Amino acid sequence: MKEAALAVLISTLIAGALPAQSPTSTPPKLSLQEAEAIALKNHPLIQASQLTALAARQVVTETKSRYYPNTYGDLTGAGAVSGSRIAAGALNNPIIFNRYSNGIKVEQLVTDFGRTQNLVASSRLHAQAQDEQARTTREDVLIGVDRTYYQALRAQALLTVAEQTVKERQLVSDQVTELAKSKLKSGLDVSFANVNLSEAKLMLVSAQNDVAAAFAQLSAAMGYGDTRLFALVDEATAAPPPPDVSELVTRAIANRPELASLRFESQSAHRFAKAERDLWFPTVSVAGAAGWTPLHQAVLDDRYAAAGVNINIPIFNGRLFSARAAEARLRAAAVDQGLRDEADRVAQNVRMAWLNAQTAFQRITLTQQLLDSASSALDLAQQRYKLGLGSIVELSQAQLNQTQAQIQQSSAKYDYQAQMAYLNYQIGTLR
Repeated sequence: MKEAALAVLISTLIAGALPAQSPTSTPPKLSLQEAEAIALKNHPLIQASQLTALAARQVVTETKSRYYPNTYGDLTGAGAVSGSRIAAGALNNPIIFNRYSNGIKVEQLVTDFGRTQNLVASSRLHAQAQDEQARTTREDVLIGVDRTYYQALRAQALLTVAEQTVKERQLVSDQVTELAKSKLKSGLDVSFANVNLSEAKLMLVSAQNDVAAAFAQLSAAMGYGDTRLFALVDEATAAPPPPDVSELVTRAIANRPELASLRFESQSAHRFAKAERDLWFPTVSVAGAAGWTPLHQAVLDDRYAAAGVNINIPIFNGRLFSARAAEARLRAAAVDQGLRDEADRVAQNVRMAWLNAQTAFQRITLTQQLLDSASSALDLAQQRYKLGLGSIVELSQAQLNQTQAQIQQSSAKYDYQAQMAYLNYQIGTLR
């Protein structure tokens, strides 16, 4: 009943920001796992990363095509002035015969001494790196969903605090106003009570806006193009963070998809460097052609066929191959250094996330103690004010302290859950 009432209240508050949702409809329940599943299905970045990974796999097939023969079909017709010759242009046979012919031509690479093999290995490793990049995108989308989900829960909790604060301060304002009419309190007391009530109403307006913004961010994180309203399922507070950060760093180095992607990119770059070095090796290929010439001059046969072997040996090309090999080696070395830098960054992020999670977990207990103390102080201040022993300033300060304590206590739980989600993201174990 409490969850249903809260959902209806939130629907009423932010109906204007949700044109696609009927203000009278009951928002569907949504757990964190369901929100993540929707994001993985709908988010355009997920689709884009998967398509990019599939495209990278096609490059492997493109590179492997050199292992297979290339077959072409030819249809050729020619007409020429009788007895004429081509006297200018390229160095070739200048004789042209009137003819029509069709045939096929086949070319097959025999060996290039390992260059194609290294190119295929490089493209395959690059495709694996793209798969890891797709996993990185998946992790980024999930942490975005988790953070906005907890932000929405936090915004709802703060909205409840704001509503309770307005209700309590309205009661105090009404009581002080009646006492002032009976000359038991001064006009100054009424002014202070009204100021406190106005501040509470301002906080309520801000809390309502924060709820609407939180649902807009959650909807975007889930891949929706419009803002949608949900009745979020509040989860129990997670267990304390692990005590040993060194183990978490080790797991992060092994699990983070960015590092796995860079490892594959490094291996791919080194195999490509070997392929560029192999440009200096000879290339051996064979070619054959055969066909039928139904229309021809008397000097030509009805059929033709030929085969040949070609060995291409690089001798000099202005140091082009040397420069390409050196470029590939340097780029591979740069990828290695990038991998080192990324590993250091991941380790630092894990340590920072672990420290933040530890602090957030401690804040849960401390904010509860703060709220208990602030509530006790407010009870005493109210009693002193009723007995005429305390001033309205003392009561106002006690109310303010309790409100701040309620805000911090309501935020602490969801801040910790968000920090734990980020820690799991950093070590590569986010669902």
